[in-house]
Amino acid sequence: MTVLDGDPGRELRMSLARSLLDSGDLSAEWRSAVEMVPRHVLVPFFYRQDGTGKWCQISSEDPGFFAAVYSDTALTTQVTDGIPTSSSSQPSLMLHMLDALDVQDGNRVLEIATGAGYNAALLSERLGSDRVYTVEVDRELVRDARDRLVNCGYNPVVVTGDGRKGLTEGAPYDRLIATCGFTSVPPAWIQQVRPGGIIVCPLGRGNARLVVGHDERAEGRFLPGGSYFMGVRSEGGNGRIPYSGDPAEVTMRQTHVDYLDVEDDGMWFALSLVLPEIAWAHETGADGARTGCRLWACDGSWARVQDREVRQAGPRPLWNAVERAYGWWNSRGRPERERFGVTATESSTRWWLDSPGTPVPDMES
Repeated sequence: MTVLDGDPGRELRMSLARSLLDSGDLSAEWRSAVEMVPRHVLVPFFYRQDGTGKWCQISSEDPGFFAAVYSDTALTTQVTDGIPTSSSSQPSLMLHMLDALDVQDGNRVLEIATGAGYNAALLSERLGSDRVYTVEVDRELVRDARDRLVNCGYNPVVVTGDGRKGLTEGAPYDRLIATCGFTSVPPAWIQQVRPGGIIVCPLGRGNARLVVGHDERAEGRFLPGGSYFMGVRSEGGNGRIPYSGDPAEVTMRQTHVDYLDVEDDGMWFALSLVLPEIAWAHETGADGARTGCRLWACDGSWARVQDREVRQAGPRPLWNAVERAYGWWNSRGRPERERFGVTATESSTRWWLDSPGTPVPDMES
């Protein structure tokens, strides 16, 4: 890339790179890319909530814009009907995932979820634009990202499409990286990444690194640290599970697992695997302290826990599954993410603990 004349972000990029390098979040391999890619061109504005919860647009004319863009912070870049639907991820998280991707000169890479285009720009700076393909479901985001990437001197293939289907245009790929959340590995990815290729993907509340084998399966472990990406969505959707209100008829009982028991980060991660596509909401009192929680799913299953009292409705007793998951996780020594792994084939995605021979049990049966 040719650095733009009068580039107002150059010194801030250098400072960000030094800071990430000092914290151990940036490797020497990616330092030049961080120093060269002008994030402020790719993210010319972002949204921030004010004290009332209203989303306000912040642009280059506003105080603090450049400092925010060149900080190690995730930035909300699209809000639809009051709900965030796209963001530019936290740079340190992006860089940990790019390191895990282990790109080599000449690799062809497919990115799922273009968003603002910053990750595609980093890949283009490292490999060359002709080696980078990126898919985004939102046509408006595709248009903006393509234009802004060109303004930065990059011209990767930017396509509108459902990332769950991958992209046959550049297949087979050497690497695939996803920057939105999934609950399983789409079969198309395994078909489109060559044997020996690497997939880095947010699954539940973790990021997994999988190697594609010659046996049409991909297998690997979860990386340390959390994963906080917006969920994959269809065109026009927001990726959220809508709340249809409290049910009129519920069953009630006491529970031995308090809602606070499941707030350990490791437990939250385990639950995100065994109870996928479930929405959670915490309840708080007047003092801001948490008093309970609610769970719900698209099939109408619902649960509320407060003061060890459980109320449930719908086809699945959700809190029963939480209790089983908590008991299993506790009995296994409260394992962290990196003890978990995943084996994916064209027909299934399975979780395991420590080795593929010790599968994580089904908590809903």
